[in-house]
Parts: sequence; structure tokens; C-alpha cells
Amino acid sequence: MITAILLSAISLVSCNSSTSQNTVMREETIPTGVKTDTATFGTGCFWCTEAVFQELKGVYKVTSGYSGGTVKNPSYEEVCSGTTGHAECLQIVYDPRVISFEDLLEVFWEAHDPTTLNRQGNDVGTQYRSVIFYHDANQKAKSEEYKIKLDKSGAYNNPIVTEITAFSHFYAAEDYHQDYFRLHGSQPYCSFVIRPKVEKFEKVFKNKLKTTSQP
Repeated sequence: MITAILLSAISLVSCNSSTSQNTVMREETIPTGVKTDTATFGTGCFWCTEAVFQELKGVYKVTSGYSGGTVKNPSYEEVCSGTTGHAECLQIVYDPRVISFEDLLEVFWEAHDPTTLNRQGNDVGTQYRSVIFYHDANQKAKSEEYKIKLDKSGAYNNPIVTEITAFSHFYAAEDYHQDYFRLHGSQPYCSFVIRPKVEKFEKVFKNKLKTTSQP
């Protein structure tokens, strides 16, 4: 997921440091009577986009994990080997009355490059593929329609290669992967890779952000 240089640097930084800008927890209490829905997206490194979806109004829980493969309860090391078939992904629990699946799709395509096959930046392998794991026929139809419209719009110089496939199983990643940017915001990888993504997202989607975020 990260280069040897960054790994070395990160190991020297305290794991208890937190970002000064993003204090949104990955899980919030769901009010009684609220009927939630679930979306599952693969956007490359889950560290990079977990923080983005956490900030959205109507999103109650974002869990980093693995999906789309054949190995049950895979470890991070197994997924990184590229032999499990799993993609790093996010499982998002949200209130469809506050934020629609189409809104989530808009953020999904903005948050990563959907035109690079099995790659996001320096992260290469099928585990980093762009993928939507749809949970029902409605999600499938909306994902396919949105993908076609984006391709026709010329928004990207190259064709979108995002995989759209039926959801089967989701396996939560190890605890140390969860809530990563909030807990380790001052680490080199977070500062140089994740923070710019989050800051760009906050500017583009400022009307969709939670008002409960505190500086």
C-alpha cells in the first residue's frame, strides 16, 4: 500500500497522533426508526477514501475491509499478495433519506481514478481495482447508468474501467486499518497522500459535509 520509505518514516511516528481537521468517527449511533442502506466500494487504498466518506451527511458507519475474492476471513497480508481475489474496499452504512446512492456514486468516482486498471497511483494489483459491489438491482442499474453517462460526458481522457459486480461477502479489515486518517493524521502517508484528497473533497462537496465535524 505504501512505499518502503514511507513505511520506515511512519514507524517513527506515534500512533496516537490525530489530524487537526477531521474528527468524524467512523461509526455513529443510528437513531431509532432510521432505516439504513449499505454501499460497498473499492477505490484503491482504503486508507485514502475512508476519511472522505466519513464526512458525508447521512453516513453512519464506514468500515475498511475486503470483498470480491474467494478466501474467507483474509488477512491484510493475504490480500496484499494479490492471490485472494479480494479488493480493498469500504462498506458504508447510510440513511438514504439524507444521502442517496447516486450521491455516494458521485463521491465514489470523484475520490479516485476509475480509468486505471488494477491501479491507483503507486498501488498496483487487483486488490486496488476500482469496483462497485452492488447490493440489489437498483444499485446495479444506477451504477451502470452513471458509468455510461460519465464515459459519454468525456469527463475522463480514458475509458472508465470500474468493475460493477454483485456483492457477496464483506470481511472487515484488521482494527489498525480502521479510522486510519483520524487516528494517524500526522503520519507521513496521511500528510502527503490522504490529506490532499480530503481537502480537495471538502471543497468540492462542502454542501454534503456533516455539520458536526469540529476543527
